[in-house]
This record gives sequence, structure tokens and C-alpha cells, in this order.
Amino acid sequence: MQTSASDKKPISSEHNDQTLRHEIWRRYTGNEWDAFDALPASIKQRVNDHAYNAWSVNVLMLWKHYKRIYGRTVRAEKALIRYLDYCERLERKAFAEHYYQACGDAYPHDAAQATVLRTFKKK
Repeated sequence: MQTSASDKKPISSEHNDQTLRHEIWRRYTGNEWDAFDALPASIKQRVNDHAYNAWSVNVLMLWKHYKRIYGRTVRAEKALIRYLDYCERLERKAFAEHYYQACGDAYPHDAAQATVLRTFKKK
């Protein structure tokens, strides 16, 4: 049975994510594709560019929150994009700390001073 993005139930543990993200965030159930399709184009692009799976249902819930605060405006979109940037930084930091505790060495991505690959936008 499919649930809507507004249902506040954590997703089951039967998913493909093998990271420690489940210790950091709560993932909500719902149709990921329907949630993704309901997002504005700029948010869809940011979700596509996220270093990890940004969980579209969660992003849609956040989008609804930002729309209540700012209305369906460019300001709301930019605020959500900034928040997704912040979440991505938190995830990378958590992964790096976990890796250091487990391996005693720097997270390879950080050690290589690599950046997150983003889709190049045409101007």
C-alpha cells in the first residue's frame, strides 16, 4: 500500500541505503517518484545533484513547510536549497567522523580534497 508524503511514518529498514544515514535522519514513507514530480524544477535539480539520495518524500515535506513560510516563491526555493546544502554538509561530516573512528584515517573523499560533482548549468 502506498502512503502519501504527508504520512509521518519512518520508512521500513528494507531499503538499499547501506550508510549510517538512518542514524542521522528519519526517512518518511511515500512514493518517491510522485514526491519528486511534485517539486519545483530548481529543487528537482538540487535533489539530482545531491551527493547522496536526498529522499524525495522528505524533500517534498520540507518544500511544503517552506511554502507555508514564504509562499510558492523563489525565496522559498532558495531557502530549501540552502537547507539541503546544509544537510549534505552534515552528512559528509558524519561520514568522515564515522570513517575516522572505524579506520583511523581521513575520509578518502576529504583526503583527496574532492568536491561534490554537480550538473553543469548552461547560462
